Amino acid sequence: MSHELNSKELQARREKALGMGGPERLAKRRAQKVLNARERLAVLLDPGSFHESGLLATSYRPEAKEKTPADGKVTGFGAIEGRPVAVVSNDFTVLGASSSVVNGKKIKHVRQVAGDSGMPLVLLGESAGARMPDRMGAAGRAILGQDPAEYLRDRRSPWVSALLGSCYGSSTWYACLSDYVVMRKGATMAVASSRVTELAIKQTVDAEELGGWRLHTGTTGLVDAAVDTDEEAIELVKRFLSYMPSHNGEAPPVAPVPEGSDDAIQDILSVVPESRSQVYDSREVIRRILDKDSLFELKGRFGKSLVTALGRIDGKTVGVIANNPKFKGGSIDIDACAKATSFLVLCDSFNIPIVLLADQPGFLIGIDGEKRGAPGRIMNWMNAISQVTVPKISITLRKNYGQAYLNMGGGRNSDEAAAWPSADYGFMDAGTAVNVLHGVRYEDDPERFRKLAEAISQDNAPWDLAALYELKDVIHPLETRSYLKSVLAIHSRKPTGGVGRHRLSCWPTSY
Repeated sequence: MSHELNSKELQARREKALGMGGPERLAKRRAQKVLNARERLAVLLDPGSFHESGLLATSYRPEAKEKTPADGKVTGFGAIEGRPVAVVSNDFTVLGASSSVVNGKKIKHVRQVAGDSGMPLVLLGESAGARMPDRMGAAGRAILGQDPAEYLRDRRSPWVSALLGSCYGSSTWYACLSDYVVMRKGATMAVASSRVTELAIKQTVDAEELGGWRLHTGTTGLVDAAVDTDEEAIELVKRFLSYMPSHNGEAPPVAPVPEGSDDAIQDILSVVPESRSQVYDSREVIRRILDKDSLFELKGRFGKSLVTALGRIDGKTVGVIANNPKFKGGSIDIDACAKATSFLVLCDSFNIPIVLLADQPGFLIGIDGEKRGAPGRIMNWMNAISQVTVPKISITLRKNYGQAYLNMGGGRNSDEAAAWPSADYGFMDAGTAVNVLHGVRYEDDPERFRKLAEAISQDNAPWDLAALYELKDVIHPLETRSYLKSVLAIHSRKPTGGVGRHRLSCWPTSY
């Protein structure tokens, strides 16, 4: 065959692959205002940077070969703001982007290259699950487990998932392994589709209830954020990666410090009430400490009594864990424990210093928490923070009670510990302590109750801890940002260049 004929065949095969599931299916997506797999990559990647791997791949089964362009998954490499990334974009127009022998090999290849070459892996999910008959019978079983590292999460480089439609099978599994997950509202993620689930449990199942954004952002915590469009989801993927190093062997990138970043701290006293019983939203405190407009919250609807967020101080990425009195008075519940542990793993794996802002009355105790394994979740958190090798800076704003004092970086569980003058280090609320220690109730003897509470509160002030050098400093609230800039600069001078030892890199993703 001549070079000319070979070239024509190559062109024809490329055009067929780029045609995806055909004009009708692509038109249907346009009518639904949903991007297709290749359009999503065009939004994600720098123009002209995409290098596709596996364009001419198809199903290995003869009966499916002609109807599986690129075998339903578009894979390859590109760049986001000049930084290399590996990508998998599921093409739902080709057999629902179902998982098969061949496209499984494609995912394996880009995943391996991402880990070995030090680049993030971005997965744009939308898939129908396992492809039949590829997974049926003995031959189908033999396919599974051919790659023992397929579901190993060793966090050599960041993984990010966007759930942009019906997500079952590989889209679900990789989302659960990812460091950040965003979901388009209307998409679903579950082990199996509502139809399959209905057949299994013999009752009607609503897809949204089974695996919608409200469930996964508010109840399971498997999704970090939910947005309205594909474009918004992809923008969050890009923003998350802007805080992250390309791989675990380097420090995160440094960004310019926006003008006016030192101004917002001036009104921090108007945000935090003097009374320890009054609530406030700790995200407003965090905004005033971080560089302007750099707050990027993770799992905002999950475990809401605790805030976990990425941000920047003096241009450098930090992770913030802060109690939030706006929800449950800042009491730490089971979901908040899981959220904190997950965030510690993320920061330690990717060389991100951690700032802990404490204002908590202790753990939320009760029968429900005990049934869900509260002691185990609390110790998971302690186990994780004990193994963190990136700098940890803790600041107590108001309350810092009980065992949770240790979880929030107290008792040598941080490299630098400071407090505002308003800090209270009691084991419990002073009023509760008066009742427990002295058996005195306010309604029985208000004057004695008040005097005893005042005495206990004085003992709990930060001055004695500072005198014992258990606190490295007591700072004025207006000094918080400058204090953090100073101590973070000191701790970033370690010979490792800001790279930790990654003891948590293989921590289970299910908390």
